[in-house]
Amino acid sequence: MYNSVGSNLLSINRILYFQNAYRNAHHSCKVLVVGGGTGGCTMAAKFARKFKDSSNQVIIVEPSEVHYYQPMFTLIGGGIKHFKSSHRPMASVLPKEAKWIKDSVMSFEPECNKVTTSNGDVIQYDVMIVAMGLQLYWDKIPGLVEGLQNPDSQVCSIYGPDTVSDVFIKIQKTRDGTAVFTFPNTAVKCPGAPQKIAYIAEDFWRKHNMRDKINVVYNTALPVIFGVKRYADELWNVCNKRDITVNLSTNLLELNPDKKEALFQNLKNPGETYVQQYSLLHVCPPMGPPEILKAHKSLTNEIGFLTVDAKTLRHNKYLNVYGIGDCTNTPNSKTMAAVASQAKVLYKNILDSLEGKPMIMVYDGYASCPLVTGYGKCILAEFDYNLQPKETFPIEQNKESFLMYLLKKHFFPFLYWNFMLKGYWDGPEFSRKCFHPFERKRSS
Repeated sequence: MYNSVGSNLLSINRILYFQNAYRNAHHSCKVLVVGGGTGGCTMAAKFARKFKDSSNQVIIVEPSEVHYYQPMFTLIGGGIKHFKSSHRPMASVLPKEAKWIKDSVMSFEPECNKVTTSNGDVIQYDVMIVAMGLQLYWDKIPGLVEGLQNPDSQVCSIYGPDTVSDVFIKIQKTRDGTAVFTFPNTAVKCPGAPQKIAYIAEDFWRKHNMRDKINVVYNTALPVIFGVKRYADELWNVCNKRDITVNLSTNLLELNPDKKEALFQNLKNPGETYVQQYSLLHVCPPMGPPEILKAHKSLTNEIGFLTVDAKTLRHNKYLNVYGIGDCTNTPNSKTMAAVASQAKVLYKNILDSLEGKPMIMVYDGYASCPLVTGYGKCILAEFDYNLQPKETFPIEQNKESFLMYLLKKHFFPFLYWNFMLKGYWDGPEFSRKCFHPFERKRSS
């Protein structure tokens, strides 16, 4: 019996040894991409195609098994699209030529050009692209998690893949009272979405003859309804025409889902608060850089965003580290369209750097926000770092348009799955040149 037990223990130790040896693997690559969201997939696809004749040149680290097209969440919340059309298996969108390590980065060592994953794997790189996106901090608003988990609370949010499907259900259940939509006092991915869902919900109630019994309120922590005056003026017209109350500099502090009460703060006078009763509360949660990125101070600014040059997207300290998308400190609006333009600049700059050439490509802050204002209506906002319009089409894009709505609903998802994630879409620059041939040459 002793020999049998000893033999079994020896076998178990051998298994554990080989498991640890496997888990603490060492990898090396030319390009490491941290994050499998929009920016990560796009950059991995571009470099995997560039280095397709060499093995293990591109590694992408991403723990999730599912990839979401998050711009569709607004349409799902409004009953316009089905949830199943918003996601695909991660394995199907990552480039086959790249090596996918299904794990999370737990530590960065940029001085040694390496990262370590939660399983203990070490990855050595020549170039690292950080594309970690934004993290949703639901628990920073007391009562929010409880409200979202309670099907009778009438609290909802389009921002989570596990919460978005409840939004339209709760919009349909709302028959009277006050419907409140919020925008937090933090950075936000797709910052137009919190008001888009308000417009869609208002239009739904209007079409179903319930609007006169429902007060629609949009409380935003921002001092403006939209950052670009050209589009803000038209959005104010929409709100005034449809009797939507807009409260600026108004921040959600906490909520009591049992009493259907929300506590708001006046950011112009932070000591001033008030309680709002609601029959529906749509919450855009606070957001920020992922905790693991915030923990590495040498890579980030004081609030945890990756510090990169706003034009070249190269890290300010580590010259072989680059950033793309929402996790960077670039002052552009955090949208999918911004990532497309950044990807073009980043790809060319990294290749030039690898070849010892000066980086000449410049990102000008281009971002786009299709502001859906109801069923069949959309304002397509396009602008740069200076909050100046940078429109693609030869129409008045600051006006509600059915054509822009069709682009948002049908064309942009097609573009995303079939071109952008495969590294073939660099933004609308070519289209803009075709529509506006006499404008001066643009840089992104």
